[in-house]
Amino acid sequence: MTITSDGNRTYGYDDLPGLMSLMTGDEKHGPAATSTLDALWVLYDRVLRVTPELRDDPARDRFLLSKGHGPMAYYAVLAAKGFVPVDWLSGFGSYDSPLGHHPDRVLVPGAEIGSGSLGHGLPIAVGSALGLRAQGLHDPAVWVLIGDAELDEGSNHEAIAFAGPAGLERLHTIVVDNSSASHARPGGIAARFEAAGWSAVTVDGRDHEALYAAFTARHPGRPHVVVARVEPKNA
Repeated sequence: MTITSDGNRTYGYDDLPGLMSLMTGDEKHGPAATSTLDALWVLYDRVLRVTPELRDDPARDRFLLSKGHGPMAYYAVLAAKGFVPVDWLSGFGSYDSPLGHHPDRVLVPGAEIGSGSLGHGLPIAVGSALGLRAQGLHDPAVWVLIGDAELDEGSNHEAIAFAGPAGLERLHTIVVDNSSASHARPGGIAARFEAAGWSAVTVDGRDHEALYAAFTARHPGRPHVVVARVEPKNA
C-alpha cells in the first residue's frame, strides 16, 4: 500500500493477502478463492476497461464471476481497485454485510451478476455478448471466470457450442483449473473449446506475464478462452 500526495491510499498485488486476511467470517471455500487471485489481479490491473467511476458506462468492459462460491479474492481485488471500501472486508459474510458468501450484483459495486450456482456464468456471458452486439456496442469486451468443475455442467457445454459458430469475438472466458472437475476431457480443457471454434490457450495461472499475454492475444472472429492452471485443490 502507498499513500499518494493527496492522501489517498493505493493498493498493489502484494497487498492482496492482507486484504483477504481481513475477511474472517465463516468461509468454506478457501481454495476456490485463492485459485483465482492472480487471474483476477492481472485482469483488473492491466486488461479490463472499467473503473469505479465508469461501472455504469455502457461502453465499459463486463466481468462476470461465475466461480462465485469463493469470492474473497474477488472482494479483495474490488477493494484494492476502489470499487468497494476496504472497511467492508472485515464484515464479510455477516448478516448485515453487502459482501456475502456469494456476490450480489445489487449490493456489491462493480459486480455484474449474482453468482455462485455453478454453470450459470458462461451462458449469461454469451447472452451479454449477444446483447451488446445487438445494440451495436462492438467495443466492450465480456469476460467470465469459471472453475474447471463448472465444466461438469451441461449448461456450459451448450454455451461453448453456441458461442463459437456465433462468432462472439468480444467474449472471453477464463477457466481456473485446480483439478477439481469430476469428469476428464480427452485432449484437455482447451481442446473442448477449440472443437467448438474457440481460440484457446493454456498457461500457468500464477504467472502474471503469461496471463497478460494470453488475455490480450488476438482472436479475430472467434471467442477466446484462457485455461489458467494452478495447484490442485487438494494438494
